[in-house]
Amino acid sequence: MAGATSVLVITWVTRLAGLLALASVLVPAGRRTLRGHVAEWLELPHEATVGAATVVLVTGVLLMLLATGLKRRKRRAWQLAIAATVLLTVSHLGLRHVLGAGLVSLALLIALIATRRYFIALPDPVTGRWRAIGVFLQLLLAGIAINFALLSVVPVAASLGDRLAQSTLALIGVSGPVVFPALWLEDLSAAVGVLFGISAVLPAAYFLLRSAEPAPELTDEEVERLRALLDERDSLGYFALRRDKFVVFSKSGKAAVTYRVIAGVALCSADPLGDPEAWPGAIEEYLDVCRRYAWTPATMGCSELGATVWARFGLEVLEIGDEAVVDTDTFTLDGRVMRGVRQAVSRTKRAGYTVQIRKAEDVPEGELDQLRTLAATWRGSDTERGFSMALGRMGDPGSVLVTAEHEGAVRGVLQFVPWGEKGLSLDVMRRDRTADNGVNELMISELLLTTPAHHVSLNFAAFRAVLEQGQRIGAGPVARLSAKTLRFFSRWIQIETLYRFNAKFQPRWVPRYLAYPAARDLPRVGVAVFEAEGLGGRPSRLLRALQRT
Repeated sequence: MAGATSVLVITWVTRLAGLLALASVLVPAGRRTLRGHVAEWLELPHEATVGAATVVLVTGVLLMLLATGLKRRKRRAWQLAIAATVLLTVSHLGLRHVLGAGLVSLALLIALIATRRYFIALPDPVTGRWRAIGVFLQLLLAGIAINFALLSVVPVAASLGDRLAQSTLALIGVSGPVVFPALWLEDLSAAVGVLFGISAVLPAAYFLLRSAEPAPELTDEEVERLRALLDERDSLGYFALRRDKFVVFSKSGKAAVTYRVIAGVALCSADPLGDPEAWPGAIEEYLDVCRRYAWTPATMGCSELGATVWARFGLEVLEIGDEAVVDTDTFTLDGRVMRGVRQAVSRTKRAGYTVQIRKAEDVPEGELDQLRTLAATWRGSDTERGFSMALGRMGDPGSVLVTAEHEGAVRGVLQFVPWGEKGLSLDVMRRDRTADNGVNELMISELLLTTPAHHVSLNFAAFRAVLEQGQRIGAGPVARLSAKTLRFFSRWIQIETLYRFNAKFQPRWVPRYLAYPAARDLPRVGVAVFEAEGLGGRPSRLLRALQRT
């Protein structure tokens, strides 16, 4: 706890030091010379003061970038922060600032040294080190080349070595040996040098410090080991076989945790695979990886048993919704409560719709490719939604494909993945937007009435309990406001729509939970969850950049 507090204090002091450094150069009050005894004794020339101002400006921005890395306990960020604060303290002497910003930077340096034991996290597996060096050198060389060319075409009496020295020193705002015939020319050379000097440091710092996101991919061997751990217990277990994940196994090999790194969060879905008795071993391995790289651990969609185990490791638990599970031996279209589904099924059948239910391995490859194309076309967006209840591919052996056809054309398709030997979990639900309403109800009902599976998991209904409580007679103002807020956001992310659709089939509701370290981590975890589920987040170009080496 003391370590977490120390890191948090260091993070904010670093931001303060960076902000004060910028103010000391940019704000008029900050630019006043505070001539202390040390500055008078040094008697620094004007050129050194200009160079120091440039260094302070760049270092201030750099410290603000470093604060995020320090918050994640990154060793590299700590090392660079030490160098930056030393440079900043010395530069403040050059500015003759021995108080204010200079004292803050000195205090930060002492605090960083005193708390060095807390900053032990390794760089992320994908690092921008070489790219940072490349960007830094390219911009420095470009600044030198442009200044050298400028000095070569204007009438200045200077040797080749003097022009090169002038071009190099201009990068840090220091005058060189060249004597300029006009003041505007000297200012132009200095501006070009400082511009490229700053441009070299800041982008390079970004690539060096960014929270890179390694592009995961399960190997064939890992997939086979995970398959061996699948059982009847968790309906979401099969989705752990998504290829865009990392995996860690317990030392015994009897349990595993799969995850993806998003925005500094190592996000898991559902419960660990394998024997529940071995889950702690897999979770310990996963948390060790998170500590090593300073990732925030989090898991979404875990069961009550899984949430209980995660809570033993110090994670907070929040109920985020319910999974709709239908027991096929009791499912029927009879009765008043099923009237809506029954009418939808009858209407689509009268319109000429027919349903086929087949195992994926029984579908010809050419037809399977056509179904994949149709499903992608009907998706409605470029982003494939789903993470905790989506496989991301179609046609795995053991999967069940349900298609609705009308006049010889496929108008809807569902894919269910295996849930052990006796169950199925809904993965893909797509239909032609021009198809009649009720096609999805027809396909699901036909499957529930004819499948040999004992139970079928349908869509996840986020915050179902909140919606239900807000609609009850006598609900309090908080419950009503919460439900109203969810209905408002349902215009974009279908919270209420999915709940209503699932409820038609009279399922039993199985609560699902989100596990996270602390309340302060919820915003970051929320961003990771939304992005993983395809509900929003950072632009695709940025994501591709973050996954490059």
